[in-house]
Amino acid sequence: MRRTTTEERIGKALKSRGETLSTAESCTGGRIAHLITTVSGSSSYFLGSVVSYAIAVKESVLGVPDAVIKDNGVVSSQVAAAMAEGVRKLTGSTYSVSTTGLAEGGDEHYPEGTVWIAVSGPNGTETKIFQASKDRKGNIRSFANAALKALEEYICKQ
Repeated sequence: MRRTTTEERIGKALKSRGETLSTAESCTGGRIAHLITTVSGSSSYFLGSVVSYAIAVKESVLGVPDAVIKDNGVVSSQVAAAMAEGVRKLTGSTYSVSTTGLAEGGDEHYPEGTVWIAVSGPNGTETKIFQASKDRKGNIRSFANAALKALEEYICKQ
């Protein structure tokens, strides 16, 4: 018997409650949105995604304040939270999930394979850090799966 995927369980929960979802992705490059839209009927709850790879897009489209990026770095809890809140406001979705991280190469704050994930909804925004230790493509897959799990946990608490 085939096991249901995280994205299928998320879709079932959202559909049954008449709720919606959006994503704001940086280091995952749209993989979360792709996984969500592989589920039949996802158009009834998935509103859209912003792949904000560039800082300018994080600021101009998602409304991430320049000061938040300068003070905390683009890979940070604060930027992930601002991205999730920004896409939720932009689309009007019930929930949103965002990622910002380093699929390859580290920086002065974090090693390669680090991602900050944020989930936002009616009861606020939560962030978590996740570490992977694969190659670039493997890290991206791991980041997207971790983000979906964080989203599912958040939705189930509501």
